[in-house]
Amino acid sequence: MTTIYGVTQQLPMPQFETRRIQANPPSASSASAELVRHALAEVFARHEAGAELDGVLVSIAEYAVSPDLKHATALVAPLAVKEPDALVGKLNKSARYLRGKISPALRQMRSMPDLKFILDTRFEDDSRASTSC
Repeated sequence: MTTIYGVTQQLPMPQFETRRIQANPPSASSASAELVRHALAEVFARHEAGAELDGVLVSIAEYAVSPDLKHATALVAPLAVKEPDALVGKLNKSARYLRGKISPALRQMRSMPDLKFILDTRFEDDSRASTSC
């Protein structure tokens, strides 16, 4: 409060720009990973993954893109498949075809990443740990 010529006024507080600092700010690679993951899920949902992968249910648990956005790795969990390693081999064999299928959905990316698929064994590891206790 200030008094000028006998009149008391409350001056407004100066406005400072405040920024929220996130603990883990989203990076370009994590945003790109989400875009690629959604595009791949869309291809599998529309049954456009190719003849070898037609009718196969695959859960894409996690997707990671390298910082230079050139390489992408997907952790996949095949559902209702007797030989999941063989399915992951088929996915890696058709990676270039899948890359071509998802490229129209990812036109805004600077470059299309090379796709690589790895079997996700986290759920199996969790079930083994819970049964051994």
